[in-house]
This record gives sequence, structure tokens and C-alpha cells, in this order.
Amino acid sequence: MAAAGAQLTAAALLLAAALCFLAKPSSATNVTYDHRAIVIDGVRRVLVSGSIHYPRSTPDMWPGLMQKAKDGGLDIVETYVFWDVHEPVRGQYDFEGRNDLVRFIKAAADAGLYVHLRIGPYVCAEWNYGGFPLWLHFIPGIKFRTDNEPFKTEMQRFTEKVVATMKGAGLYASQGGPIILSQIENEYGNVAVHYGAAAKPYIRWAAGMAVALDTGVPWVMCQQTDAPDPIIDTCNGFYCDGYKPNSNSKPTLWTENWSGWFLSFGGGVPYRPTEDLAFAVARFYQRGGTMQNYYMYHGGTNFGRSSGGPFIATSYDYDAPIDEYGLVRQPKWGHLKDVHKAIKMCEPALIATDPSYMSLGQNAEAHVYKTGSVCAAFLANIDDQSDKTVTFNGKAYKLPAWSVSILPDCKNVVLNTAQINSQVTSTQMINLASSTQASDDSSIEAELASSGWSYAIEPVGITKENAVTKPGLMDQINTTADASDFLWYSTSVIVNGGEPYLNGSQSNLIVNSLGHVVQVYINGKLAGSGKGTASSSLISLTTPVTLVPGKNKIDLLSTTVGLTNYGAFFDLVGAGITGPVKLSGPKGALDLSSTDWTYQIGLKGEDLHLYNPSEASPEWASDNAYPTNQPLIWYKTKFTAPAGDDPVAIDFTGMGKGEAWVNGQSIGRYWPTNLAPQSGCVNSCNYRGPYSSSKCLKKCGQPSQTLYHVPRSFLQPGSNDLVLFEQFGGDPSKISFTTKQTASVCAHVSEDHPDQIDSWISPQQKLQRSGPALRLECPKAGQVISSIKFASFGTPSGTCGNYNHGECSSSQALAVAREACVGVSSCSVPVSAKYFGDPCTGVTKSLAVEAACS
Repeated sequence: MAAAGAQLTAAALLLAAALCFLAKPSSATNVTYDHRAIVIDGVRRVLVSGSIHYPRSTPDMWPGLMQKAKDGGLDIVETYVFWDVHEPVRGQYDFEGRNDLVRFIKAAADAGLYVHLRIGPYVCAEWNYGGFPLWLHFIPGIKFRTDNEPFKTEMQRFTEKVVATMKGAGLYASQGGPIILSQIENEYGNVAVHYGAAAKPYIRWAAGMAVALDTGVPWVMCQQTDAPDPIIDTCNGFYCDGYKPNSNSKPTLWTENWSGWFLSFGGGVPYRPTEDLAFAVARFYQRGGTMQNYYMYHGGTNFGRSSGGPFIATSYDYDAPIDEYGLVRQPKWGHLKDVHKAIKMCEPALIATDPSYMSLGQNAEAHVYKTGSVCAAFLANIDDQSDKTVTFNGKAYKLPAWSVSILPDCKNVVLNTAQINSQVTSTQMINLASSTQASDDSSIEAELASSGWSYAIEPVGITKENAVTKPGLMDQINTTADASDFLWYSTSVIVNGGEPYLNGSQSNLIVNSLGHVVQVYINGKLAGSGKGTASSSLISLTTPVTLVPGKNKIDLLSTTVGLTNYGAFFDLVGAGITGPVKLSGPKGALDLSSTDWTYQIGLKGEDLHLYNPSEASPEWASDNAYPTNQPLIWYKTKFTAPAGDDPVAIDFTGMGKGEAWVNGQSIGRYWPTNLAPQSGCVNSCNYRGPYSSSKCLKKCGQPSQTLYHVPRSFLQPGSNDLVLFEQFGGDPSKISFTTKQTASVCAHVSEDHPDQIDSWISPQQKLQRSGPALRLECPKAGQVISSIKFASFGTPSGTCGNYNHGECSSSQALAVAREACVGVSSCSVPVSAKYFGDPCTGVTKSLAVEAACS
């Protein structure tokens, strides 16, 4: 028992440190690092972190998100700091509402979590303009992210503002707060070569500036292999198990483990298999890492016009362990929770020494942490095809392909990353209006708007007195400063007859644009449109047009869909119609690129604040026959919020493209007519082998996003207002309000699975265990398991909601599952022939159960 005693003593020290953090929030915490780990109050720590971005959720959601993160086994919440939301106008700061960073960090502390504050202030994050405010672009002589004095002055001023705000609230660990790490810059190493000789002095300056702010906690730079001491260089990617920092005095940290991928309008929906993500996590700790962060742990929503890209969708779900709506995603959340428990069981060994490597055969290896009486081992099969049986310390271990087994005592497997003991949730979409059901990522109960629609027509072309006329075509961003998605380009041509660009009255209008969307109006009527894509925003549009004798008005509406957020000199990537623009016919062309154009920033309805229902406007009409399937229409209606506390979404099926506001708050851009390509998706994604952002896609040939999150805090009792601006044309009567619910809970566990991890009290203490067990738990407090929809012990197959009996199946499975589970909120069923009988001897059997909760 000496080994167990040493392990428990180390664990007790770690527990005491954690309790100290919770019980004495006002006492200073000393945070340093050495070559193995972050050191907190003198104790090395193995840490698990997850990204949650405060502007992508709401203050009402924050406590629940933090508690789910804590319950999921996280130690740290990581967030960027978004410069554009905090300083929308130079010198005018906003730290209120969703931008209340202090409140967000305190919510993390209230849940017992540390915080990693990634100040940047460049953040990328698929956020508009990479998080930079647009006014920065117009400072004379400025060049972003290089050795440029105007930029460095502004970057330092904002960084100092953030640090001062944190210090003022006592939030650094050195003050007794939860912030134990900070980041300066962001992934600069990916683009530094493009900035030439100025890159290195810029990075040295940024590091020195940050350290001089005296926060009392370490600073990091991600993807920056030349990060100056004492800055810790860290890794971002789908896998970081091979990463080594640039100094033997620094620990191996992983600041972004991409839990999925972002969604683009016009793209398939990406997802990352749970088994692969767990494999990546285990491999990182196996090979010497001591802190990793999920990017994202909760992705959230790109409200308003905050999404970048261009063409980043409004949903930033990211296939994260906590979904866009704040609900845990199973089995990802649950399986990773088990992985975290297994890692933490190894912590005394991981912090005590460096790993030793041992080959277990082709594509199989062990890493062992052993010092004195403490020992932990990781056994990996990195083959992406074949399962293996390996011998370690004289004992045989089965290793599925692309998996890691974790042995906190170097003997017993408490978890294998490819064998999921966590439950799965099955969901479905229910539209009560049509009583149809379709399998999807959510369970949706329709709540239709209860009143008619008012409308207002957005005029075509120039209507504002502040419009300007200039020769030639101007870049959109330089013109609008992103005050609006929209910029009108207006000119006219005189037709006398016989012009070489005419074929009778017909011509072709050729428009070349940097993006992102263009609509062509001739004499006030829509003639054509074009759009770019996430891979290329460029538009080359040829539109057949009919011209009349005399003056012909040409109005081009150029629209941005989020500004570029990544890449060298991303701030200089333009948008809008930069030409050439010309009329072309069989005998010649008329180049309009250098003629006089009149420019109008934004829409008349934006200036009139039509999106704010508290501001009355005579523009609204309430005819029973409101226009549908016409471009440039504002719509308004009232609705009653769906009952209960389930998350709310709007299904925008039937609309084209636009933006929506609930009680004056923008829920983001909607674009249900932008479809994913027909190809590129897989029915079932094989977790084995390296993951990439295009490996696992779904919803090919379907809208990239139809459901748009409405936070409960946006809603009010009684009557609520919904306002839409529809750019392309749609029918608002077809949209529906929906709530997200869980339809079924399932699990599928085999006889080969390790025991449930909670059955392991200590790695060195072998308890009396019954073997693997299937566990189910209702997702909401107060619910109980009301029925068993499916149960099979033998060789069942399929997925949650679509299980099938195999060639052999115990006749007792349904009765056993009902007896164990019905009427209780959670249950555990041993996966053993002892309870079900043996329907097929000599075959490895499994138990699959699907249950409903109410």
C-alpha cells in the first residue's frame, strides 16, 4: 500500500490547492512554470481547459456553461478578448451586457474554474476583421501586426486597458483572482514570414510590452516557435502530441485543440468524431503535455454582424462538447469527461517525471511515467486500420485501431479512447404545423408566430442626402468602414439607339467584384445577382439587361458577409465592386468603371432603425396581402415566446437571405437558401486516421443553416417583436419558432469495454467490480426514464434512434432494462451474460439500450 499512499498524498495536495482557490478567493495565488507544467502555489498541475467566448453567448447562459464545463472535468476556461466590441469607437469603451468581461470571468471563478485570458488583441476566431475595430484601419500610417509605431501604440493602449480592467476587479491570480495565464498576439508564426525583417522585432516588442504589464501570471504566444523568454510558445491544431516548446525550461501547452470546425454559408456541416478527439487528447498527455484546451468547448452564436470569414455562418456550434444552445453534446461531453478523469488519475505520475518511450510493435507504443512507487502508462495503437493485441509488462492488452488505453497504475486499463461508455442523445425535429418529423441535431417543437406581418419596402438605389458622387469605383470597406453590410453603387447611361453595346434593346452588364454578394437593378427592377463563396469571394457576373431609350439607371447593391479575419495582411483584403463594370454587346462595349458613381452607405431602413420596434415609423404598412418573394423587404410581427426553459430557435426555411432582430437585438444573418455542395459528405465518418476539416461533413445539398438561436434572455413574457430584413425574397409565413429538446438517451457498451471510470477509486486499489456497465441518465433535473424504446444484449448494431438486433439477442434484455431503469432518473445495467443469459457463446457481446425521459 506504499504506492497507493504516495499517490493519495499527492492527490490530497492537489485537492488542497483546489480547495484553497475556492475557499480563499481574496488570497494571492503564485503561478509559475517549469519544464513539466504550470506550477500553482508550488504544485505542478495537469490542466484541462476549454474555450468559451463571452460575446457568443449571454450573461444568463454563463453560469450554466461554467457549471457544465466544471462538471465535464475542466480546470480552466479560455477566452479571447474582442477589441472591436470593447472599443467600437476609439476611446469609447463598452464592457456591458454580452461584453461584460469582468462578469464572465467572475462566473468562471464562481464555478471553481481558472481563466486563461487571450488578449491578442488580434484574435482571428472567425470573428469580423479578426477582432480589430475598423477605425484602426484609418489611422494614418498604420500597418497591422508589424514593427509599426502607430499600430504598436494602439495595441499597447488597448492591452493596457484590458489589464487595468482586470487588475481593477482583482481578477489576476496574483491578486487572488482566477486568471492564471494570459496570451499576447495570436498565431503570428503562421504568417510572420510575409512581414519580412519587421516580424522579429515586432514579436520581441509585443513580448516585452506584455511582460512589463506585471500581471503576476505567465504569458503565452501560440504558434510562435521563436517566442522570447519568458513567454511560453504553445501549439494549435487537431493534434499537438509531437510539439515541443523552444526551451527546456518551458512546459508543453496546447492552446487550441480543435473540437470540430466552423461552419460557412454554402458549406457542409463539419463534425469531429468523439473517438478521434479523445485520441488526440490522450496522445498529448501521453507524450509529455500537461495542459490542453478545447477550441471550442462551447462555440455559441455569431450574433449581429460579428461573424468573419467572409461567409462564416451565424452558428458557431463547432461540434463542441457543449452545443450552440448550451446543452451538453453526448457522447462527446461525457466521453471527454471520462478521459479527463483518467488523465487526472495519472496526475501524480505525470507531474513527477518525464515519460519514457517503449515500442510495442509496429504502430504501437507505450509511454511510461514512473518514479519511485508512482507509475502511470499510456498504450497507443496509432495504426488507422488494424486493432492490435500488445504485451506490456508481461500482460496482454487489446488496443483498437487509433486509440489510447490509459493505465494510471501501469496495470489496469481505466479507459480506452475508442471505447465509449458515455451515453448518447438522439434528437429529432418536430414541426407541429405540418406534423412531420425528420432526424436532425435537435428536437424541435414548433411555436408559430400568432399575428400577421407588417412590412416596409426598402427603396432601390440612392435615397439619402449624405450620398457622395465620385469618379470611378471605390472599395467597399474603405467607403463604409463596416458601418453596414450594404453599399449602393449608382450610375446611369443614356441610350440614343444604335450603341455598339446594344443588340436592339438588349445588352449584357458585366460586373466584377471582390465580393461578397452583388444584386443588379436596372431602372429599379432586379435584373440579376451573384455571390462568392468561402473559398473565393470574387464575383464575375454577367447579367442580360434590357435598356430603354433615354436615361437608364443602374444600381448595384454590394453586400459583405463578414470581413476577412485571417492571413497575412488580412486587413488589406478589400470588398465591393472594384471593376471592371461594363455593358457589352455584339459590336462593342461601354466601360463604366471610370464614370461617375454615387455611393450610399447602408439602407434607409437601417437609418430609420426599423429593426427597433420601440421606435415608431410611418414606413410600416399592415396590409393583409403583404409582399412575398420580393427583394428588399422589411417584415415585422409579434409572437409569444415558447413556454418552458428549453432553448429557442427560429427555422428560417422559406426565407432567402437577411438579418433578424428579436426585441431589437440582432440574432445574426440568416441565409437558408445558401446550400452546401451535393458531394463531400459521408454517411458515417470513420474516426480512425488523421482528421481534417473536410473529412467529416453532413447536410450536403442542403442549407448550411436553417435554425438560428434566440437566447431566452432576448425574450420577454407576453408579446415579443420579430423584425426581418429580407434581401433576396422570401415568405415569412413559412418560418417557425422552435425549441430544442432531447428525444432519447442511449448507450451501447460491450463486454470488452473497461469498467465505468467512476468505479476506480484509486489507480493502485483494485476494487470488487462487476465489469463494464451501461449507464443512462435523464438530461434535465426532475425527469425520470419513462420507457425503454429498445434493448438488446448480443450483437446489436446501428446508432441511437436506429438500433437493430443482431444475429443473436437475449430475450431478457428488454425486461432487465425496464426493471433497472424505468421510473428513475439514472440507472446502471451490468454488461454481462450473468444478467441476460448467453445468446451466443464464444462471441463478444454488447448491450444497446434506448430510453425516453419525461
